Amino acid sequence: MNPQLLWLIPTLPFAGFLLNGTLGRKLPRSFVSAIALLFTAAPALIVAQLWIYMKSAGAPISLSVASVPWIAVSGFHVNFAFTVDRLTLIMLGVVTGVGFLIHIYSVGYMALEDGFWRFFAYLNLFMFFMLVLVLASSFVLLFVGWEGVGLASYLLIGFYFTKDSAANAGKKAFIVNRIGDFGFLLAMFLLIAHFGTLSFTSVFSQISASPLSGGILTTIALLLVLGATGKSAQIPLYIWLPDAMEGPTPVSALIHAATMVTAGIYMVARCHVLFDRAPIALTVIACIGAATALLAATIGTVQHDIKRVLAYSTISQLGYMFLACGVGAYSAGVFHLMTHAFFKALLFLAAGSVIHALSGEQDMRVMGGLRKRIPITFWTMSAGVFAISGIIPFSGFFSKDEILYQTFISTNPLAKLLWFVGLVTAGLTSFYMFRLWFKTFFGAPRFDENALTHGHSTHHLHNQVSDRATYDQTAASGHDSGQAAHAHGVHESPLVMTIPLMILAVLATIGGWVGIPAALGGHNEFEHFLDPVFASAAAPAFEAASRGTELALAVVSLLTAFLGIFVAWLFYCRKPGTAGALAKKYATVYSLLDHKYWVDEIYGRFIVAPLLAFSRILLSGLVDGGIVQGTAATLTASTQGGSWLVRRIQSGNIRSYAGWLAIGAAAVIAIVLFGHHGLRL
Repeated sequence: MNPQLLWLIPTLPFAGFLLNGTLGRKLPRSFVSAIALLFTAAPALIVAQLWIYMKSAGAPISLSVASVPWIAVSGFHVNFAFTVDRLTLIMLGVVTGVGFLIHIYSVGYMALEDGFWRFFAYLNLFMFFMLVLVLASSFVLLFVGWEGVGLASYLLIGFYFTKDSAANAGKKAFIVNRIGDFGFLLAMFLLIAHFGTLSFTSVFSQISASPLSGGILTTIALLLVLGATGKSAQIPLYIWLPDAMEGPTPVSALIHAATMVTAGIYMVARCHVLFDRAPIALTVIACIGAATALLAATIGTVQHDIKRVLAYSTISQLGYMFLACGVGAYSAGVFHLMTHAFFKALLFLAAGSVIHALSGEQDMRVMGGLRKRIPITFWTMSAGVFAISGIIPFSGFFSKDEILYQTFISTNPLAKLLWFVGLVTAGLTSFYMFRLWFKTFFGAPRFDENALTHGHSTHHLHNQVSDRATYDQTAASGHDSGQAAHAHGVHESPLVMTIPLMILAVLATIGGWVGIPAALGGHNEFEHFLDPVFASAAAPAFEAASRGTELALAVVSLLTAFLGIFVAWLFYCRKPGTAGALAKKYATVYSLLDHKYWVDEIYGRFIVAPLLAFSRILLSGLVDGGIVQGTAATLTASTQGGSWLVRRIQSGNIRSYAGWLAIGAAAVIAIVLFGHHGLRL
């Protein structure tokens, strides 16, 4: 296979961005969507060809392509180069495959929205930067993609920029991620100072060849972790992701479930050689992951907005991936990254289908009874719910249990505690996901059918432009989206939206079968596929464990998941008033969870408010009022004084000129005489 094809993988989506971004406003929507789909499908086909080639006998472990030197300064140089190995191949498959399906879904979901061309231009721009990030062969090029997906995320979250909430959510995501990116920058500066390069191959080979461990490597690793906590929404920088739900639902599926938020996990896995020599950093990663998984899961149990439940679920599942990387089980973390992309993209898109059916309604308290009204959405979303809850044989069972098993047998001193936190989180996950399932699809309908028939949401959330229904079979006639989409009340989404749901439902069901462990009769082909990538002399050790231990842990995990399902059924089907009674009885705990532990308020009071006060009082008063205005006043006074003197000299009076000439001549003579005399002395 010609390695030059690697250039086309990110370049094609960028071409789609340029075409739609410059010409899209004047093109018909069918042309805009065709451009966006074509320039997303082509990279997916190239990646499929890469898979076939690199899985064939005798294929190289990696492929690389490089331009002429990109940066060359005083002996430091970086090539603009792409590399594909087996880890890259998995990420490319996820980004291009899931990304293409979400593009198809978006054609229907966004069909009647203003800014249709702009949405697909931004979506293609995101794909370009994400593919650059994945293909990068150096830290600096990875950082270009890293910053680029942050920009695209800002544009897509704030797509409905006329809404204050959407604009503020975009700014929040952008600013919070800059904090993490500052850590990433510092890490790169240290890498240059100590290794003289930012090439992955050069840095990792130097680390492997030297006995260096801890110290500077730990510092670099912790700074990279700070960057990862921002991009992958971990404690303490997770607060941007729930607000990012202000963007259109396909954005939530693509950026905040399947691709961008996994960039931090990908970066840690890519830099495993560095992290293997920094055990303190690995322990920090594991603790952050476990704490984030538990914290987000507890918040998810009381959310009423269907997208917010999925948002906190995303944060929790990313915590699982961090936990896996923290104990050195990188393959397990990447395995869960892949299965999570399948079932979480499915869940977000299915939630969008529910929102579409209910005229923009997102509050689960006014849903119910949708199981028979939107059957395709119900059955496909059910596959996602069972997968994320870790029910066998769905994909999430195998990837989640692999993480719990690897955590349990790791030699990390906190291994058993981390495993227990992960187990509790698994129970909470199944509880809040089946809570969503029961409240949305079962029981009596809690919405007003007549209001929906006339295009009005029961809870008036259709006014939130970001999630109003956007497609119907009658849309081509040019009717208003709300009236056209709901002329027949609650009904199933069109094929352009349900076909991606069906494909993702299949992947969410069987996508984990490539990682069936030996204890369950498999060979864990996924782990063996990544063995050449994660082989390291300093890799963390794991305790020897029997197949019986692995099987017992899987049974415990499965029973915990079923316990969560049973409690959800009891609270929301068998005895529907139980949850409300408990909320009243334990009002303090409920308020704590409902207000998300007051984290946003704490950040606002102790970080944001002091910074604003500093900028207003010190910077505005001292810098603006003192230095800037003082400098301006000084320059004004000196200019006025100089102009007065010049006016006196340039008076136009000949006698005055003669007098000034005489004074000047006398001054020159005096300087010459006395100056010369002074030199002789």
